[in-house]
Amino acid sequence: MMNAAIQTNIARLQIMKAKVLAALRKGENYELKTELNSEYKERRKEAVRRVIANMTVGKDVSGLFTDVLKNMHTDDLEIKKLIYLYLINYAKTQPDLVILAINTFVKDAEDSNPLIRALAIRTMGCLHVQEVLDYLCDPLRKCLKDSNPYVRKTAVMCVAKVYDLNAEVAEENGFIEGVRESLSDSNTMVVSNAVSALVEMNDMAPNQDIWKLDPGMVGKLLTAINECIEWGQIAILETLVEYVPRDEKEAENICERVLPRLQHANGSVVLTTVRLLLKYEKYVRRADLLSQFSKKMVPPLITLLSSEPEIQYVALRNINIILQRHPALLSKEIRVFFCRYNDPIYVKYEKLDVLVRICSERNVEPLLNELKEYAKEVDVDFVSRAVQAISRLAIRYESAAEKAIKVLQELLQTKINHIIQNVMVAFQEVLRRYPNRFDSVVEGLCEYIDEVDEPDARAALFWIVGEYSEHVANVSNILTSSLESFLEEKDECVQLALVSASVKFFLKSPQKGQSLVLKALQTATEKCANPDVRDRAYIYWRLLSADPNAARSVVLIDKPPIELDDADLSPQLLEELVNELGCVSSVLQKPAKLFVYKLAEKAGVPRDSDAAGMGLDEADSAVAGGSGGSASGIDATNDGEPELLISF
Repeated sequence: MMNAAIQTNIARLQIMKAKVLAALRKGENYELKTELNSEYKERRKEAVRRVIANMTVGKDVSGLFTDVLKNMHTDDLEIKKLIYLYLINYAKTQPDLVILAINTFVKDAEDSNPLIRALAIRTMGCLHVQEVLDYLCDPLRKCLKDSNPYVRKTAVMCVAKVYDLNAEVAEENGFIEGVRESLSDSNTMVVSNAVSALVEMNDMAPNQDIWKLDPGMVGKLLTAINECIEWGQIAILETLVEYVPRDEKEAENICERVLPRLQHANGSVVLTTVRLLLKYEKYVRRADLLSQFSKKMVPPLITLLSSEPEIQYVALRNINIILQRHPALLSKEIRVFFCRYNDPIYVKYEKLDVLVRICSERNVEPLLNELKEYAKEVDVDFVSRAVQAISRLAIRYESAAEKAIKVLQELLQTKINHIIQNVMVAFQEVLRRYPNRFDSVVEGLCEYIDEVDEPDARAALFWIVGEYSEHVANVSNILTSSLESFLEEKDECVQLALVSASVKFFLKSPQKGQSLVLKALQTATEKCANPDVRDRAYIYWRLLSADPNAARSVVLIDKPPIELDDADLSPQLLEELVNELGCVSSVLQKPAKLFVYKLAEKAGVPRDSDAAGMGLDEADSAVAGGSGGSASGIDATNDGEPELLISF
């Protein structure tokens, strides 16, 4: 009995094992296939959801194509949307099977529900399959004249997709003319989408002259813009940016009518309006109007800084570009750009750049006090940028130099290591800008010789010691002790600065510095492995041996004052970025043709990893040189595509 029971249990286990293995072999797709063909509506609905979920995470569910199609005949809008999404995703890989869904599409395009009509016509356009075009034309023609504005606006955008797939079909069936007629539609949503569709088709075939703005149409668009949703307003504004007014009066009228858009809550609408006003400056000649437009731009730009950090960052990047066109635009609003304690670090960086750019002699003192507080923050990189900003202000405004020196001295007294390093570099720049004006501070700087350990900071301090050795009481001891660790210095810039400082000290005090300079030159030429340091030392040695007076005229010559490098964009690049204000390019501060495939191809910019990082002038040079790839200068392969390049 016991043996029989054991054998029965073993048999059951084997059967269960076989069932489990069979289920595993069939996989999840088999289970979904069963569910999709279930007689229960809820199970089919849940199966469609799971199919879309799997498709979204990258699983291949194309084998369920016919089973999914069977569920298209439903009144459930959610299921219909999901199935249409599935069809769009797999239409290119299964073009023959898509034809099976055509009857449902055509039927849905005539449904009494406008949402279903719009969904059907939009999906047929998004399938992007040549075989569908023949069945799409009649429903699309009807939808362009539909009584519901939502269906009409969807049909208008579908025309652009048809044109992209087959321009001849779009022209022969009068779809393009239908879109042009939609510009006079009573519904502003349809008008704005018609504008977007025409612009898109113009970009596809720039030589076809599909649409060109005229004064009458400009008036209609300006009337429609007041009632459009935000994205419709952006589409119309971007179109007006490219419009060339007939005369100054028309340009003034356009600017005055778009001014209310500056008060919009959407930041993109505001920035696009600012772009239009900046673009139209060359058409408006009245100084009072230009001044009025500039004043109107200030409050909305300031308001953007009260938004979320991400919006603030985008706004600040765009403001940086605007300020290069109008440096004094925000000079009275400097306190708005002061950093808050809870600002993300990337926002603080941008605010610092803007603060230095808009600062004037009138408000430089309060800004220096503010920067002093920033330099005491815990973030090392932010402290470095704050100290650099102090030195930049001192270099730019002579009246602020003394105040800046006092601020830097106060920062030195904090005894915080990373602050000391940055302050030393700042002192070097200020002393370069104002030679022999702040000699009294040099002695105090030398007290920090043991705390200065960063290469740039040590090189800066040695430059100061050599340049102002007559104002340092123990200069011989400083240089002698530093030469003992000459070969242990981390960076060649420190060794070069130390050799130069020794030579300068010798030329200013020959008796005190003779043994020291000899030691420095011997160490550099005989023991140093760096060829640049050795060559510098040999040049000094031969120069001193041949003619000390000539050496004095070379080494101790008056240096030209250091000039502030604001890192302004080139005029050509600035003009391009102003024309793309509010776009990704204004944030990256690179023209769109350097990172958008279609624009890069149109502009002839080489599509390689170097093109993404090069500036506008370098890109143009590369085009002229005909670098790499195909005849048009575009690499036709997909190998080594840069991550920055974006394909639309």
